[in-house]
Amino acid sequence: MNRTKRSAVFFIALIAGCLTATAQTPDPVLQRLEREIARLGQTSGGVTGASIIHLESGRRVSLNGNQRFPMASSYKVPIAVQLLSLVDQGKIRLDQMVEIKAGDLHPGSGTLTNLFKQPGLALSVRNLMELMLLISDNSATDVCLRLAGGADAVTGRMNQLGISGITVSRPTIGMISDWLGVTESDWSAAEFKYMRSLDVEGRKSAALKFESDSRDTSTPDAMAALLEKIFRKSLLKPESAELLYDIMRRCQTGDGRLKGILPAGTEVAHKTGTIGGTTNDVGIIKLPDNAGHVAIAVFIKSSSKEVPQRERTIAEIARAAHDFFLFNPAGK
Repeated sequence: MNRTKRSAVFFIALIAGCLTATAQTPDPVLQRLEREIARLGQTSGGVTGASIIHLESGRRVSLNGNQRFPMASSYKVPIAVQLLSLVDQGKIRLDQMVEIKAGDLHPGSGTLTNLFKQPGLALSVRNLMELMLLISDNSATDVCLRLAGGADAVTGRMNQLGISGITVSRPTIGMISDWLGVTESDWSAAEFKYMRSLDVEGRKSAALKFESDSRDTSTPDAMAALLEKIFRKSLLKPESAELLYDIMRRCQTGDGRLKGILPAGTEVAHKTGTIGGTTNDVGIIKLPDNAGHVAIAVFIKSSSKEVPQRERTIAEIARAAHDFFLFNPAGK
């Protein structure tokens, strides 16, 4: 090798080494946020996972970012992504009317089961998706999941997007049945309430098994990656991406979670999830003064504390992320 080639190889190696060193060098300012998130995570009474990305700068931190957590109703976000992808492909229309049959009405949060006892109702795909995301209606969710092609189709879509940490496995009725430790049969809302009052020890055992189940789980990092793709409109056609973001911005649950102690009027597009010892909220926070946006997924599992206490942990983490990226702009 002549001197010129040796010099070129040395120069390339030097540059590569510098880039590697730079990539591996911790950001001491960002480490302060990491330490604060870890401290706040200890207040949940269980295991806390969080993944936070400042979308304009790419700076990110995570706590237990690769650990799996039950998604609970936050799994309705990937369901919506798959459903809208079928809309984009022309396989489903948003204004397509869907008949709601008696077997579609399941117990759980929402209005369909409470308001309608007899068949004869029809709702558009868009209305069903809004019920799923705005008020977390479980009956609407299971219809949306069916329209989206089922759980395997949703998980497959996540894998196609390069997000391998999200697994959707069951309709909500199956998820709730497994949590309660009962079979998924044709039981009514009244029977659901009755079952919850029986066999306390059996339900405790089922709940412990539920929280170690890999079905319907996500890592915080995977969920944050999905939120980032939603924000960047890289998953769906622009109009579908904007619709999803708008619905999440109008979410009516979880006022004490991501939004809990943020400054009044802060825009948050998000989706909550709650079941047993699990309390979650995932979404995108818009910072003031053109400071950007923060994608954030906070999961809590196996908590011994009451839901309001878990919600406070989520709120504190969201406020820490909000303030950090507001007052520490990239490059400053």
